[in-house]
Amino acid sequence: MDFKTFKDIFIEKAKQINLTPEEEKCKKMYDYMKILLEWNEKMNLTAITKPEEIIVKHFIDSLTVQKYMKDGYNIIDIGTGAGFPGIPLAITTNATFTLVDSLNKRINFLKEVINKLELNNIKVIHSRAEDLGQNLECREKYDIAISRAVAPINVLSEYLIPFVKVGGKTIFMKGPNIEEEAKDIEKIAKILGGEYLNTEKLSLENGEITRNIVIIGKVSKTNKQYPRKAGTPSKNPIK
Repeated sequence: MDFKTFKDIFIEKAKQINLTPEEEKCKKMYDYMKILLEWNEKMNLTAITKPEEIIVKHFIDSLTVQKYMKDGYNIIDIGTGAGFPGIPLAITTNATFTLVDSLNKRINFLKEVINKLELNNIKVIHSRAEDLGQNLECREKYDIAISRAVAPINVLSEYLIPFVKVGGKTIFMKGPNIEEEAKDIEKIAKILGGEYLNTEKLSLENGEITRNIVIIGKVSKTNKQYPRKAGTPSKNPIK
């Protein structure tokens, strides 16, 4: 796909979420896609490889939460994988992003994207969320902690909430069916110093794709016992 075709499709799809990307930002997204597809031939970064599907299922999907990103915010993206949602958001906003992933191969990919696209508002950290959440340089330092399709809500809450400063927000980007995993969200949030605020339901592609954006506010400091040691939240989630 050439740049003009990409730009036309990207701009048209962005209308679904009330965005009108500037040409410079379209070009960075296009270059990001090219690097993603190039690296994907060497390592498994995404099962989505058709350009139009990348635009919708990765780029537009990531940008559904752009309205929560304010100028000057400090945001951490946990389990970012190939850079979603962090890189599309960093390209299109004036916030600062920290992308965290536990696999060093993905970190190397992210560094190449950041370098080639000259994204000076991003840094990357190779770590597990549980370890980093106990690091005082990162703990309760962020306006927003965000994650896309990483783990169930009860596990994600323990990963993300400790990173957020009081007054900040945790954003979980989830798929269409969250009723079962969200049933104890108010109790779990409270244990971790959070307060469940709301779930925003949205659809893309005329209802073909549905999403739930779950928002938890940070109202008090997280107990020092959380997050527990690596592997514990997933094996023994908070109940």
